[in-house]
Amino acid sequence: MSNTRKPTHPGAILREDVFPALDNMSISEAAKRMKVSRQMLHKILAEKAPITPDMAVRIGKFCGNGPAIWLRMQQAVDLWEAERALAPVVKQIETAKVREAA
Repeated sequence: MSNTRKPTHPGAILREDVFPALDNMSISEAAKRMKVSRQMLHKILAEKAPITPDMAVRIGKFCGNGPAIWLRMQQAVDLWEAERALAPVVKQIETAKVREAA
């Protein structure tokens, strides 16, 4: 657990940076263009749903920057949450030692 600050959810990036730059495009219109439901897009923007690989492909195409960046942002959030949730268990796991070659 290296970072104490939670990484920004990709939905926040969409909500705060991407959509305001789209000349007042509605969420409904953006969802229509990405071929997803308005409800699903709202969940992502509200940080209640993750960016799945499927959604990353759609958002990457819509934004023109590809899917990898969206998946990396989501992975950072997921890993941060998992490290904290599993911290007590992980403390109990002994690191395996590699046997020296003869």
